[in-house]
Amino acid sequence: MYYVYILRCSDGSLYTGITNNLKKRLDAHNKKRASKYTRSRVPVDYVFIKSVENKSQALKLEIKIKSLSRDKKIAYIKSLENEIDSLRENF
Repeated sequence: MYYVYILRCSDGSLYTGITNNLKKRLDAHNKKRASKYTRSRVPVDYVFIKSVENKSQALKLEIKIKSLSRDKKIAYIKSLENEIDSLRENF
């Protein structure tokens, strides 16, 4: 199982990525070990999480999300808020 996620950074910007371990990845971002982009923008927190079956699907969805404008990303996030809440409870 893989997850595509969007983080809201401390400066309000959005960061999109993939992982197979939500808790470990969030910890790595907040400890400044996950990406150069988020390193200077901690703390970060998930605002979007979508589960997919495999890494290939995750990479494809990540690319689609990264191509969206900020406004479209925010609309997409709002359309799936209930799914995010249920996934958060499991990690």
